[in-house]
Amino acid sequence: MKKVAYRKEQDSIGTKNVPKGVYYGVQSLRAAENFHITGLNMHPEIINSLAYIKKAAAITNCEVGLLDKKIAQAIVQACDEILDGHFRDDFIVDPIQGGAGTSLNMNANEVIANRAIEILGGEKGDYSVVNPNDHVNCGQSTNDVIPTAGKMTALRLLKNLKKELLRLHEALSDKAKEFDHVIKMGRTQMQDAVPIRLGQEFQAYSVAIRRDINRMDKAMDEMRFLNMGGTAVGTGINADEAYLRRIVPNLVEVSDMDLVQAFDLIDATQNLDPFVAVSGAIKACAVTLSKIANDLRLMSSGPRAGFGEINLPAKQNGSSIMPGKVNPVIPEVVNQVAFNIIGNDVTITMAAEAGQLELNAFEPIIFYCMFQSIDTLAYAVQTFVDNCISGITANEIRCRYLVENSVGIITAISPHVGYQRAAEIAKKALKTGDSVRKLVLEEKLLDEKELDHILDPLQLTEPGIAGKELLLKKNTEN
Repeated sequence: MKKVAYRKEQDSIGTKNVPKGVYYGVQSLRAAENFHITGLNMHPEIINSLAYIKKAAAITNCEVGLLDKKIAQAIVQACDEILDGHFRDDFIVDPIQGGAGTSLNMNANEVIANRAIEILGGEKGDYSVVNPNDHVNCGQSTNDVIPTAGKMTALRLLKNLKKELLRLHEALSDKAKEFDHVIKMGRTQMQDAVPIRLGQEFQAYSVAIRRDINRMDKAMDEMRFLNMGGTAVGTGINADEAYLRRIVPNLVEVSDMDLVQAFDLIDATQNLDPFVAVSGAIKACAVTLSKIANDLRLMSSGPRAGFGEINLPAKQNGSSIMPGKVNPVIPEVVNQVAFNIIGNDVTITMAAEAGQLELNAFEPIIFYCMFQSIDTLAYAVQTFVDNCISGITANEIRCRYLVENSVGIITAISPHVGYQRAAEIAKKALKTGDSVRKLVLEEKLLDEKELDHILDPLQLTEPGIAGKELLLKKNTEN
């Protein structure tokens, strides 16, 4: 076994051996030992966000004369290398950690400092060349760096989620057009109600998703306002006035993101309600998707002994014991993602509420839950579109049969025969199993031509009274 070489590093706690070849330092190592919570790696996008922040800070500090140009250039190069995907294994702290994100901030500071030391010809751990705190973290605090990184990361992930939601909206709209001629039985409280077109149902789904997209846009706007420059509590202590003015514009330039410095940096440091708003928008969208998934599972149920109105694409075997069984696995996974997101929203809400005075220490759990919610929702939408929605077909004959043999169509007949008589027909149909059409004709309440006109699919699924002209004629004759 190859022997591991170490270098000694020191912090305010004491001295510790750090593997010689790594780019992280003593504070990162202590955090990794203290917080083995999820066993997962930090989200790659928040690492990118930190690299953008540290790059912008180095550029700004150099501009205002607080950082030597060579050190600043080395830091910028190290950040660019991180953005190119290097040193990811050196980000060793757990996503859930105590300390309001100090561990993550210092992990970034140490990795960037040690790479910058190398660039300048030094050896890792020689912080007299480039210091994680004095140089990489110059003009900053965990308390403005971490909230800024969280917002930048959320914006990038939400952008991808929005792209998938737009695809879903388009797929549902396409199905609405494809199924517009298919009449089926509408149901309220799981009981037959009145007819509806399958296309109308899918159109309603697309409208709901459009509303979720609009809600997401508003939530994304809340993520644009940063407390960068506020340092520890929002007062800007240890940040040069010129740095304070330039840091966000420089961050905008290096990241190519639409970002704004918050009007009140103290408020932006203390209060995490913008993350609650984003989580609420994500939860609302997850609820919409889960409801749609429920509907699809019901409408496709059977296929012989259930509703059987639509067919979902068969994606995999549904049973290890029942041959030929196919389950609605894609809607099921959408449901499960929604359940998880709803739980994450509760966690985010409680963590945002739990802050005290000038800082909320619980951003790590907020980010962990929020990034998971956004990512899983985007993946769920992607598979929903590609492996379910796009391949749905309608069982038109089955849909029409259920309408014609349902008691629900009595609602359209009621204005022509009266509510009481219609109720009697409905009860008799349920008792005998005969169709409403047959009983109406047998009792000579309407003739076949009148009944066909009243039960025209288009009239049954549009505003107004089906067969209104017949009703007017009858009233005039009377």
